[in-house]
Amino acid sequence: MGSQALQILRQGVWASLTGGWYVDPHQSTFSNCFHLYLWIFLLAFPFLLYMALPPSLVVAGVYSAVVAVFFTAIKVVNYRLHTMFDLGEIVEKKQFDLDHESLQESQENTLMIEEKAKPKQYYRFWVLPGKWLRVRYDRLALLALLDRNRRVGENVFAVVLASLVAFLGFLLLLQGFFRDIWVFQFCLVIASCQYSLLKSVQPDAASPMHGHNWIIVYSRPVYFCLCCVMIWIFDLSGRSGSLQPFSLYGVTFFSAHFLLCVRDMLIVFALCFPVIFLFGLLPQVNTFVMCLLEQIDMHIFGGTATTSPLSSLFSLIRSMFVAALLYGFCLGAISAPWGDAHVPVLFSVFCGLLLALSYHLSRQSSDPTILWSVFCLFPELENRTPEEPPVEIKDPLPEKLRNSVKEILHSDLVMCPLMAVITFAISASTVFIALQPALSFVLYILAGVVGFITHYLLPQLRKQLPWFCLAHPVLRSREYSQFEVRDAAQLMWFEKLYAWLQCVEKYFIYPAVVLNSLTTEARTVGQNHKDLDIYRALFISVAGMKLLRSSFCAPSQQYVTLCFTALFFHFDYPHFSETFLIDYYFMSILFSKMWDLLYKLRFVLTYIAPWQITWGSAFHAFAQPFAVPHSAVLFVQAIFSAIFSTPLNPVLGSAVFVTSYTRPVKFWERDYNTKRVDHSNTRLATQLDRNPGADDNNLNSIFYEHLTRSLQHSLCGDLLLGRWGTYTTGDCFILASDYLNALVHIIEIGNGLVTFQLRGLEFRGTYCQQREVEAITEGVEEDEGCCCCEPGHLPHMLSFNAAFGQRWLAWEVAATKYVLEGYSISDNNAASMLQVFDLRKILITYYVKSIIYYVSRSSKLEEWLTNETIQEALRPCLGPNYVDSDPTFNLNIDEDYDHRASGITLSSFCMVYLDWIQYCNSRRQTVRLSTTFRLESHSPLVNLCFGLCILGRRALGTASHSMSASLEPFLYGLHALFKGDFRITSPRDEWVFADMDLLNRVVAPGVRMSLKLHQDHFTSPDEYEDPMVLYDAITANEEKMLISHEGDPVWRSAILANMPSLLALRHIMDDGSDEYKIIMLNKRFLSFRVIKVNRECVRGLWAGQQQELVFLRNRNPERGSIQNAKQALRNMINSSCDQPIGYPIYVSPLTTSYAGGHSQLRSVWGGPVSPHNIYTWLISSWDRYVKGCGAGCNSGGNIEDSDCGGGSTSISTNPAVHTTQSTPASGLPQPHITTIQPSLGLLTSLQRTSSIQGLLGQQLSSSQLSFSGSVIPPPLPGPERFCPASLLENSGHRGGQRAGLGQGSGIYYESHFGKWSFSGRKGFNGPAAVEGDGGTVQTIRTQVRRLPVCLLFTQI
Repeated sequence: MGSQALQILRQGVWASLTGGWYVDPHQSTFSNCFHLYLWIFLLAFPFLLYMALPPSLVVAGVYSAVVAVFFTAIKVVNYRLHTMFDLGEIVEKKQFDLDHESLQESQENTLMIEEKAKPKQYYRFWVLPGKWLRVRYDRLALLALLDRNRRVGENVFAVVLASLVAFLGFLLLLQGFFRDIWVFQFCLVIASCQYSLLKSVQPDAASPMHGHNWIIVYSRPVYFCLCCVMIWIFDLSGRSGSLQPFSLYGVTFFSAHFLLCVRDMLIVFALCFPVIFLFGLLPQVNTFVMCLLEQIDMHIFGGTATTSPLSSLFSLIRSMFVAALLYGFCLGAISAPWGDAHVPVLFSVFCGLLLALSYHLSRQSSDPTILWSVFCLFPELENRTPEEPPVEIKDPLPEKLRNSVKEILHSDLVMCPLMAVITFAISASTVFIALQPALSFVLYILAGVVGFITHYLLPQLRKQLPWFCLAHPVLRSREYSQFEVRDAAQLMWFEKLYAWLQCVEKYFIYPAVVLNSLTTEARTVGQNHKDLDIYRALFISVAGMKLLRSSFCAPSQQYVTLCFTALFFHFDYPHFSETFLIDYYFMSILFSKMWDLLYKLRFVLTYIAPWQITWGSAFHAFAQPFAVPHSAVLFVQAIFSAIFSTPLNPVLGSAVFVTSYTRPVKFWERDYNTKRVDHSNTRLATQLDRNPGADDNNLNSIFYEHLTRSLQHSLCGDLLLGRWGTYTTGDCFILASDYLNALVHIIEIGNGLVTFQLRGLEFRGTYCQQREVEAITEGVEEDEGCCCCEPGHLPHMLSFNAAFGQRWLAWEVAATKYVLEGYSISDNNAASMLQVFDLRKILITYYVKSIIYYVSRSSKLEEWLTNETIQEALRPCLGPNYVDSDPTFNLNIDEDYDHRASGITLSSFCMVYLDWIQYCNSRRQTVRLSTTFRLESHSPLVNLCFGLCILGRRALGTASHSMSASLEPFLYGLHALFKGDFRITSPRDEWVFADMDLLNRVVAPGVRMSLKLHQDHFTSPDEYEDPMVLYDAITANEEKMLISHEGDPVWRSAILANMPSLLALRHIMDDGSDEYKIIMLNKRFLSFRVIKVNRECVRGLWAGQQQELVFLRNRNPERGSIQNAKQALRNMINSSCDQPIGYPIYVSPLTTSYAGGHSQLRSVWGGPVSPHNIYTWLISSWDRYVKGCGAGCNSGGNIEDSDCGGGSTSISTNPAVHTTQSTPASGLPQPHITTIQPSLGLLTSLQRTSSIQGLLGQQLSSSQLSFSGSVIPPPLPGPERFCPASLLENSGHRGGQRAGLGQGSGIYYESHFGKWSFSGRKGFNGPAAVEGDGGTVQTIRTQVRRLPVCLLFTQI
């Protein structure tokens, strides 16, 4: 412990103060002396130049030139030495030469860097062509001496930075900004910045990663150069007085005194560089750029959070471009004459463009790669050779995201011009001038009332504990009282109300408020022209865009800001008000910081509350009393961290808080994503022997990946329906289920899109994690305590203790029954299911039957039976005395074992399995194969099945090390075959290599299917004795279930493609346990508890873990900062950090969810208004109108009947029904179709059909009213006995498919008013006509009056 503390003091504290120099006792004397003299040179050289020589620019130039030459020499030598180690020649020397080498020769030809024993090898360092030096040095010693720059550009950039630091720093010394001791302090800052370019602080206090961080090397010199430039600029501006000052809220900006004060603050900031970098208050350069651009875009232009430095730059450039476009219109509008009741046309154009462009920007993600994926003309090429088969299961997510983005772009193509035109008309109508000032107050009151109801009252009534007083939610979902959810969440009336109130609020109320404020501001500026009009026009453009984008993206907090602005500046302090637009704009920025401050104070007070403090270590108990006197400092730190968006983190998890460096909303600098280990990214030898991906965490991570896909589909829509309560950018939620516990970090919130990241925790977590999971899942409704007694509580109310305790938590329950689509996981111990011999015998029997099934179903069966190599190898099996007496066969587990022959013979095999072979062969013609084979005990098919079954069981015995009678070897061998590890060791089985499909498509699937059949055997032991039931069960499993090893990439693809059921055999080797479990997955709807966590609590704990593990090097796995703290969920939050800081089993990439993919939200708001949808709606409306007119004009038919094809009367007036031939989609033989002549009683029959429709409550489409008179010869079971299959097929179509737009027409109908084509999916005459042998179908004339009876049975 003492040595670790000394190491932290040397490499952490002292190195941060000096820029990287410290004395390392583990290094050689030469290294320590080199570092010391180098640092002294960098410190003393500028100080002596300033003290000895007169101040001039020549001295500054000489100083920067000397530094440039010095750094160039060091960097060149260092780069050449590393290149020599990479590519140089190692020369071996004999011991005799080493012992007799003279000292003079050593001094002349050898670079002696270390005083140690001479090694037996050296490198040749070429100085000049033909001249080289011997270097007896290694790479590790060189890395300890100087940092390595791998590229030439890095070396050049380091030399340039060192020269800039020298020139700019000495320039400030020449200006006389520093006096006395501060000159030495500033020279120390210069030396620390330059020294860090040669030997940096590793790890730095602001480094987000372990090991050497090459980006953090440039932090000190870059910040120093920026600070020096800003000092020089502010000093120059303050002394010249060229900037025109202006006053805002009583504070004068850009006056000479203001600029000089800012300059002095920057000077103090530069002098404090060693302390600032010691506490890690400045991030690395790329993080600083991303945070700066993100904050400017969010608070100035109303943008959303960003996901990378590239996206932050893209978002800011996009916002600035739109602001520049709007600025021209706004400047021209305020320069135009404004009358008392007149709005310039240019200003109305400006308002229309402002609203349309703000709406479009709010609906776009900040990530430019999403748009690039839409407009990219070159498809992604898959990394596989042409010989490899194509991937069977394709990941649907990329195409789904592209379609969502295209849908948004197509919708904006219509909505943006429409909104611009409507806004132009409203603005030009002078309504915002004529109705003043009453209109402003009406809009403020309306916005406040709607916002209060939408974002406060409704969410509180839907919470699990409304106002922390009620014990149950007032507005409950339909799933709230269900013990187990079996269907998707039902759409409730209050969810529709919440969605519509949001729609009204952000599309009508807030645009009206902003346009009203813009008109008032522009009118004031236009009527009172001043010198600052060009700046006011820019402000109007930027403020309007920011307020509109904020109201579109995050309306949940706008009503508080708007109401406070109106009350404070209209009633409380009207003399402080500038204009309402200025007040509202700056209050929106202030309130965002005030919300951060509120969350930080809540986190701190909750975390250090003495009645619930949890001391995880002795240091926590020691630090608790010292935190009390520093409460005032803590409050100042909270204000500082809220202003600069920095986390407030507890030191080592204690009650002492410090401010960390600023971070973006995304928080983590690295794009860390979990890489699943499977057979696609591991070596074959590794898969067969060690199988590193067999641990539970790696295998269970796929369920969190599927959960991410489910959230991608529904999260945005569920948030807009209020199912997660109120939310804003940066919020964190925990989803808790029976075995899934995931933290969802919401990063970007747009208008109709949400970008989030999911972090999945371990299934079997630690003791601390389980205690916190219990805290968030247990209810407090039964608590009856009040202080020290238990008097009880009022009905449906919380007790005093429960209500008090819920207010002192950093989290709250947002929902208890949140429904998501996922997989239920059931695992059974394979050892208990195969313990006795009888159960193993059943498995082997199903194994053999599955092999026979796959042989008979194979399309290559004829090829195998005619293959000479295979038949020649299997011919000995036909001998009457052939017995396979392999030791792997056992009487206890092989049902066809012949104990008299001590092995398995063909006759014993046929006695057990010949009936099954015959049945599979008989079913062969009912599938897709038409060839059957004559079966006898010595037929080629039986012989092939016998050979494959012997091979399969021998492979199982080989994998079990010929110890199948024992349970553990048997399970080992079964798992080996299940994952595809077939090792053919017997010469009698080498015939299988004639065609590897015999293993891949017969034996391997047989092993997997036998495990599923063995599972089903426990539920219905005697059911599979019937060959038909067994055959149908295997066929059904093939179609609806994937049985595969979890390491197979197909397993992941199937889960992501929402396969209904999956089964696998898992080998678990964890903590000394060696178990085999049968994993069964069934797709169903899962219920989650949604826990909303204080986002500042999450950010603070994450920052504290990063500082503790990276900078303070605390490697204790049971450190106090990860012990459970139920009030803050400390363990769950800290374990969700990026690895290796935390230990989540899955971290998703940044995923964007779109509202357009949510079907329930579509039913509330309707689909997108796109050109294609408008065209479709016009065509369908015109078609409906034409059909309605035709029905009404002919016989007064109603519209409902016309929607089905023109009404019954219109059909009766056109008795001739013409039929045409159509090509089925399956490409099977085309049936011959004849025409039908309906009888004169058609009208009565169809009217009777309409009455049946009314009774059944369903509307029949036109395809249900047109039939073929075809008669199918064989009788049909069930309802098909009463009407042909074509009627059943056609009756399955509903009114959603218009008759005139169907594909694959079965009947073509033409009248005076329209045309219809009626289609069926399996052909006109039903399945029998499609699956026949291509002959013509016999047809007879039938009476149409018999058809309604068929329809009745079809509907029933």
